[in-house]
Amino acid sequence: MAPALQVLPCLVRAPSRPLLWGAPVARMASGMALAEQARQLFESAVGAVQPGPMLRRALSLDPGGRQLKVRDRSFQLRQNLYLVGFGKAVLGMAAAAEELLGQHLVQGVISVPKGIRAAVECAGKHEMLLKPHSRIQVFEGAENNLPDRDALRAALAIRQLAEGLTADDLLLVLISGGGSALLPAPIPPVTLEEKQMLTKLLAARGATIQELNTIRKALSQLKGGGLAQAAYPAQVVSLILSDVVGDPVEVIASGPTVASAHSVQDCLHVLNRHGLRAALPRSVKTVLARADSDPHGPHTCGHVLNVIIGSNALALAEAQRQAEALGYRAVVLSTAMQGDVKAVAQFYGLLARAAGARLASSPASTSVQEDAKLQELAAELQLPDLQLEEALTTAAQAQGPVCLLAGGEPTVKLQGLGRGGRNQELALRVGAELGGWPLEALDVLFLSGGTDGQDGPTEAAGAWATSDLGSQAATEGLDMAAFLAHSDSHTFFSRLQGGAHLVHTGLTGTNVMDTHFLLLRPR
Repeated sequence: MAPALQVLPCLVRAPSRPLLWGAPVARMASGMALAEQARQLFESAVGAVQPGPMLRRALSLDPGGRQLKVRDRSFQLRQNLYLVGFGKAVLGMAAAAEELLGQHLVQGVISVPKGIRAAVECAGKHEMLLKPHSRIQVFEGAENNLPDRDALRAALAIRQLAEGLTADDLLLVLISGGGSALLPAPIPPVTLEEKQMLTKLLAARGATIQELNTIRKALSQLKGGGLAQAAYPAQVVSLILSDVVGDPVEVIASGPTVASAHSVQDCLHVLNRHGLRAALPRSVKTVLARADSDPHGPHTCGHVLNVIIGSNALALAEAQRQAEALGYRAVVLSTAMQGDVKAVAQFYGLLARAAGARLASSPASTSVQEDAKLQELAAELQLPDLQLEEALTTAAQAQGPVCLLAGGEPTVKLQGLGRGGRNQELALRVGAELGGWPLEALDVLFLSGGTDGQDGPTEAAGAWATSDLGSQAATEGLDMAAFLAHSDSHTFFSRLQGGAHLVHTGLTGTNVMDTHFLLLRPR
């Protein structure tokens, strides 16, 4: 069993219920509440993708200490190694790299989330901190995952380091989720504020991470292969912790070490789709107008090795093992869950009903029309790795509890001025869906949590809901529909039962998108 993920108590309120760790899981399972089990699965998923262990699996020195081995490639070391990094997991990655590389490391610059060092130190996770006299300079910025002046200063320092390298040098680039916000360097005359405004507008209208990154790359000095160009002719090794569905290296953190394949027409298509082309600042139009005359060509990144060292699939595999240790029949549904949060919530609601009916051996409680609607929604969501039939078959054959796991990153179209995040909104919407079904023979719980520990601009990682969420809310005078209408899921869960349904971990120091857990247990 993976060790418990330490929470960061100095920044956030502790979980309302203590997580149960230390005793043999098999003996504990029968006495654990369903919510506590779901929280434990989430913690195990996050624990599996901590940055230090993943980096050490990917990097090693030969016995003589003169060659750096990256998977099956070797690079000569002769006091020629430099390091840059950006992302929510990069502090721990850099600490592990510094310990491994020792005197070979000449200089480094990293850009990490605001407050992460204090949080890590407060939690006693000293293995994620740099040495007192480190050669790596740390910038903190991008509060609430939004690019700011601090992150801009970091990006310019990273560019300066890269531009000073020679053909004899080796640049180690550490990249993780959140890297886009931590590496903002807009192409003049675009200002940081203009780029922020455009990104916020796109996100508020439900743009996917792929669409956001298409625009970011077109307006950035360092994204879309820009960092690799700045470092040329040095060799570049990029170690990447993926936070994007399908792990496309050109999309993660907007691909700073991958040549961009997107054209101006791709950017205009995104802007048209979300009704923003007419509202573009003059500076953005200027940059887009001249972009096609100086595209990033694929030849500019031939000196780069990009390696994925961790992903959502790794986190879910560990959670699946923990679920099985707790006595569940567990199936990973998908690592590519995406699409509008309303459709995703409806999918999970129908899935709970279909799987629950099979688990309770009462197929009559689910109709042919509902099964057909489930298949139709699955097709609409376009999940390339969906294991729907395996999940339903497992539920039909199970003699006990079933756990269906998934990961990804649904999108939310913001409404009103509420506070929330996609995980809390998804949990609230799934709770509303579950309330519409008669599930008397089963206990059903759904948990959605962000592996970075921060869901939107809140201190929660996510939330969980059961089929009686609606009745609980009504008892406390909370109108679920009204909160959803204002994208105010965090306020709803904060008020419900004193916040007991919120999942708090603090900043985890890692990021591989979100994890979803659907637990069904016969009564």
